[in-house]
Amino acid sequence: MTDISVLELAELTAGPQPIVVLDVREQDEYDDAHLPGVLHIPISVLMERMGEVPVGEPVYVICAVGGRSAQVVDYLDRSGSEIDAINVAGGTVAWQQAGLPTESGVDNA
Repeated sequence: MTDISVLELAELTAGPQPIVVLDVREQDEYDDAHLPGVLHIPISVLMERMGEVPVGEPVYVICAVGGRSAQVVDYLDRSGSEIDAINVAGGTVAWQQAGLPTESGVDNA
């Protein structure tokens, strides 16, 4: 499994190329705070919505602290999925602790 730190992810999000960050936390966690511009698909419905996850480009998977996102990345790796998933170590908590920007609010996932 491949991991990336929140600081490395912050560099990528600030770059000229758009990237895909998949937030797999549940709705209430997402509503409290999330990275700007993320694709929000809660882990509880990810299997039904897998078709929404892009193929052919890296997908940076984030949760609260890195456990659920690591499970998702591990599952995608083991299943032979064509999704190039990368775990965000430390998750949203580490992102916030680093003082990086977040948004709040409902996306009706």
